[in-house]
Amino acid sequence: MKALLPAALSALLAAAPAQAVQFQFCWVGANGYTMEGMIAFPDAYLDTGLITETDVTDFRIIGFLDGVAIGSWSLDQLTPQTSWTLRFDTTALRFPTGGIRSANSYQEWNANGQVNDCGRVDGFGWNGGNYAQDVCVNNTWVEDSSIDPNTPLFAQPMGVELRCDTTVPVS
Repeated sequence: MKALLPAALSALLAAAPAQAVQFQFCWVGANGYTMEGMIAFPDAYLDTGLITETDVTDFRIIGFLDGVAIGSWSLDQLTPQTSWTLRFDTTALRFPTGGIRSANSYQEWNANGQVNDCGRVDGFGWNGGNYAQDVCVNNTWVEDSSIDPNTPLFAQPMGVELRCDTTVPVS
């Protein structure tokens, strides 16, 4: 019986979900468009470099125009048809930008390269492509939201006050 206890405890711990770290981020687009979000992934990935959408355990974004919510998307809404490509540097705590797939700097969060597939009703998505970083609202590219594709996008710990008036991390 005593020999079974350590094996049973090990099996139980192996089946338990890994602890996840969470970070928040804010994107500042053009003409009053902003986005706030959070990302979570297993603790073991922290400080290991680049992770992808397959490593993320929770992800949520909400878009705003002049401070008024215009739509949201979260990982629990993911379907096989969703445009979902994510790269996150767990060491630098930033999403690589620039929009080049081969350089792992392309992002599509419920918005493809045309930024027109985020959902017809209450749809929201964000794209970091090689032309621009911009949003999709109700399956429509919002060109007015577009900013330079190389604009940095940093994340910060959940306990730090999130500020959408800057694109650089708070130290």
